[in-house]
Amino acid sequence: MQSIYARLREQARQIVSSFPPPDFYKDHSQAYEYSSRLFRADPEIRKLCRFVSDNLDDDFGHGLQHAIKVTIDAGALMNIEGQAAGYGESQLRRRTLIVQCAGLLHDTMRKKKDHSRHGADYARTVLEGYSLSYDEIEDVCRAIEDHEAFKDNIPIETAEGLLIADCLYDADKFRWGPDNFTDTLWDMVSFLNPPLSKFMARYPQGMASLEKIKTTFRTETGRQYGPQFLDLGLAIGQKLHDLILSEYAEYL
Repeated sequence: MQSIYARLREQARQIVSSFPPPDFYKDHSQAYEYSSRLFRADPEIRKLCRFVSDNLDDDFGHGLQHAIKVTIDAGALMNIEGQAAGYGESQLRRRTLIVQCAGLLHDTMRKKKDHSRHGADYARTVLEGYSLSYDEIEDVCRAIEDHEAFKDNIPIETAEGLLIADCLYDADKFRWGPDNFTDTLWDMVSFLNPPLSKFMARYPQGMASLEKIKTTFRTETGRQYGPQFLDLGLAIGQKLHDLILSEYAEYL
């Protein structure tokens, strides 16, 4: 099945390229560039990125590329939401770096059951070697523990810590849009390699999950832009579904 999924991945990417990018990146290009610059320039973020690159499996749909996209989008959301909350320049930069730490580390335990809890414990150990305060490390770990969909939120006592968690969650769920069909889905099926018939049997459930995610965004910016990410994913997913039925019927 690997060769079939490789072909489908390329066809899915062609479908994705026929759609416009989400409006978030155009409307908030300055916030995105701010986060990107910090990601590239900050020495501790670069150090943490190298660590994640060396220790995160890339074969289950949530590898380094996924982590970096979540990290930069989470930083952009923090820039937007932090400014709205009245953060000064120094605080805004620091909280953006904190949420980027959470973005890089959030899926390090992705293959474990209850991966968010295990990931939070792992992050706490990793970040002991970085120049973060105890409270900053706790904000990262609570955000990681709270980033899964369809689970009860864990209690977060401070508004600053809650914003870290909300920005991480929304940036992670942005990936359920077009990115799901360019990379995530195919990395997962490459790892699992199910028969195409089984893949298609689970397809409606996956599309239903995309629909459900639309109502779960947490930040004001996420609630404004997140549903469009998912609507794009749903439209792409439907085109891919129809293509599989028409061109791969012999494997179903």
